[in-house]
Amino acid sequence: MRVGIIGTGAIAGKHAQAYRNIGYQITVCTNRTAESGKKFAAEYGAEFVATPQELCAHPQVDMVDVCTFPAYRLEAVELCARHRKHVLVQKPMAIDLDTAARMMQVARQAGIQLGVVSQHRYDDSTLFLKQALAEGRLGRILQADAYVKWYRSAEYYARPVKGSWDVEGGGALINQAIHQVDLLLYLIGAVDEVFGYWQLGALHRIPSEDCVNALLRYASGATGVIQAATALWPGYSERIEIHGTRGSAIVTGDKLTTWDVQGDSGEAPPLATESKSGASEPMAIALAPFERQLRNFGESCLAGKEPECAGLDGYRALQLVRGVYTSCREGRPVKLETPAL
Repeated sequence: MRVGIIGTGAIAGKHAQAYRNIGYQITVCTNRTAESGKKFAAEYGAEFVATPQELCAHPQVDMVDVCTFPAYRLEAVELCARHRKHVLVQKPMAIDLDTAARMMQVARQAGIQLGVVSQHRYDDSTLFLKQALAEGRLGRILQADAYVKWYRSAEYYARPVKGSWDVEGGGALINQAIHQVDLLLYLIGAVDEVFGYWQLGALHRIPSEDCVNALLRYASGATGVIQAATALWPGYSERIEIHGTRGSAIVTGDKLTTWDVQGDSGEAPPLATESKSGASEPMAIALAPFERQLRNFGESCLAGKEPECAGLDGYRALQLVRGVYTSCREGRPVKLETPAL
């Protein structure tokens, strides 16, 4: 696959390394700041072009990877649709649900694949848990929680767009914890209702939340909580905790660190003590899960089928986030309807 990358910031570097490892070629890139874009192009052997329009029209591009701020998503998908290029977007897929729905519609009408980066679905721990839960090894799920108690410095938020509502869509929940939001939905299933409390700019000079707590009620009847923050120094590894009638599992960072299950005789769990986490360093994340997702997206494009993490998955994660925000803002429980898309 020949890849064009829009936006050459830090996460684009991770993607570029993963593409290189799986044998995909980065042929073209673009960035608002030409100097940064040209440096990226030189490092990865790509051609730099001045605009996303040129990139999407380029004959040496099969798929486009959008590594920009969330506010620039729909325009990128529209450009890709016009030139029949498959498109993969960073999380969150958009800052509001109407835009996310429109992105899906545009891609569907153009016959192109739309994927959303959710690489933690491809962690060894997640792959194991997905199968174990399908086999009922934890029993009936009672509680499923996500804790993302991270720290980001004042320098991290020095750019006015960081933590903004109009460009990033919010703070700790939509930008940092959305991976764990996606994992809860992927592993446990739909959430029916949320209730949340937030602190806006508790530590940082940002208009959005750097501390938020939400209570969840899943469609299955299970309950759970999400705690997300970027204000808790020095920052601690994120956790997913799943508790069922037969036992419990805990993922710390990207590794399964606890598997306490009564009478379990299934496949041995991939238990580990060390993990990768972006608790205090945003780019302290493993490459292998990116490689697995990017390979799946490329192979899906070639086969003409929907990728494993498609637009609807990104929409559902965004819907939960926006539901929590509405609850925090209005002080009431918010029901999440099944999207009719």
